[in-house]
Amino acid sequence: MTDFNTVKNEVPTRPKRAVIIGAGFGGLSLGIRFQSLGFETLIVERLDGPGGRGYQLRTPDGYVFDMGPTVITAPHFIEELFALERGKPNLDAPDFPAEVLNAPRVTSAESGGPRTREYVKLVPILPFYRIVFDDGTYFDYDGDPEGTRRQIAELAPGDLAGYERFQADAGAIFERGFLELGYTHFGDIPTMLRAVPDLLRLDAVRTLFSFTSKYFQSNKMRQVFSFETLLIGGNPLSVPAIYAMIHLVEKTWGVHYAMGGTGALVRGLVQKFEELGGQIRYGAGVEEIIVTDDWGQPVTNLLGKKVARGVVLEGGERLAADLVVSNGDWANTYLKRVPSAARLVNSDVRVKAARQSMSLLVIYFGFRDDGQPLNLKHHNILLGPRYEALLTEIFGQKVLGQDFSQYLHVPTLTDPALAPPGHHAAYTLIPVPHNGSGLDWAVEGPKLVERVYDYLEERRIIPDLRARLTHSEYITPDYFAGTLDSYLGNAFGPEPLLVQSAFFRPHNRSEDVKNLYLVGAGAQPGGGTPSVMMSAKMTARLVAQDFGLIS
Repeated sequence: MTDFNTVKNEVPTRPKRAVIIGAGFGGLSLGIRFQSLGFETLIVERLDGPGGRGYQLRTPDGYVFDMGPTVITAPHFIEELFALERGKPNLDAPDFPAEVLNAPRVTSAESGGPRTREYVKLVPILPFYRIVFDDGTYFDYDGDPEGTRRQIAELAPGDLAGYERFQADAGAIFERGFLELGYTHFGDIPTMLRAVPDLLRLDAVRTLFSFTSKYFQSNKMRQVFSFETLLIGGNPLSVPAIYAMIHLVEKTWGVHYAMGGTGALVRGLVQKFEELGGQIRYGAGVEEIIVTDDWGQPVTNLLGKKVARGVVLEGGERLAADLVVSNGDWANTYLKRVPSAARLVNSDVRVKAARQSMSLLVIYFGFRDDGQPLNLKHHNILLGPRYEALLTEIFGQKVLGQDFSQYLHVPTLTDPALAPPGHHAAYTLIPVPHNGSGLDWAVEGPKLVERVYDYLEERRIIPDLRARLTHSEYITPDYFAGTLDSYLGNAFGPEPLLVQSAFFRPHNRSEDVKNLYLVGAGAQPGGGTPSVMMSAKMTARLVAQDFGLIS
């Protein structure tokens, strides 16, 4: 087996200089890995602070809102980053020893490894989610088999046997798709073809909702065991069933929260990156990735080699580098920043033809605590009266329906410090079509916000909400398109379809330009915080191989 854990003893004449575009989870994770490899790494970020989609909003009236990811799983991935040292890059795929896989379920007040605790405090969240159905019944999912069986017996007793079969078959997908193939970079067809027989045998290529429907007759249970891909931009009706492994990832390692919000984890990663010698420049958007031929001349046609030499910032400043990595949106990285004459595989036609994930309307709001307990949990999934039809409208027809589903996050139930005393901070996330819909969000945004507030009040999810509101603001797909520079305002990168997975998902090593790489949700393996951290390890391994630092 190749040893990726030790850098070769040969010392280059000078450290390699890397520029990473974007200080999101992918960029920060990769920056830490580059520093452990001995590179000089500069992260350039167009926002005024770190996080990217995980940016944290602090308001003058004392509220703190995580604007993006709030669900933290696989805390040992985080521990690995905080444990890295210069010269010890640890690029092997983990072997997931039995003591990790069979560890007791976390129920203590603090989780995460010893190095993680030096930077951020993680706590377990139980239940993982409260899933509220349109008829007012709910399902508290926490990964505990006995609690799950009890609730299935109450809501859909005919599905108990199906649950046992689902656990076994989804577990097999998890073992092959995540534990064994999770860190595989599908950079060529033979690598992909070697995985195909097992995925076919496991029935992991049919759609997730179809896969789930084999085991559950109840629509409620079908929703419970398929909704999670929406949190990474995937339509349960069209993503492959390999994503059933998300259920097992959560069940195996739990769902966690960073005290202070996900922004506290971001700040911890920044601190680690800077301790290892890395640098970050904020307010530094990238206008262009400098690409030349082998002789350093501008590229004029598709013939010959193309090499990334650095970046040009908005305003004209040029930064030279030995390699460039984009943690930005995959489509706009190529369409806006790499000359078309340098792109054969990632041509305008190919990039624009890819299906982008949905977008989001997210409302950030604060409200007074009226002294009555909220009948909510930290993470809540509020499902509308329709499931399949609503998903078809969002992903296929790209229209706004008359109803909606939402993810309601109330972190002050765990961390009261995110709001002024006697108040709660919350956000609710509504999946909506991306800007390929042609919807005018200046018109539709305020109307949808009012409909959501109506729902939360009328259903008594948060009684008398409007009378208790002290803060309210929201973002639409226009925020993703403008502030985050995301193609069509997508929220998660390319939609995780079967034909946009593995080899068919954007490659972490550019096929067109030498020394240009990708990291993050738009690259392999895909969206979600654990996958983004895995993406960073994949890209670091490719770079280390390309630059002769590992065998």
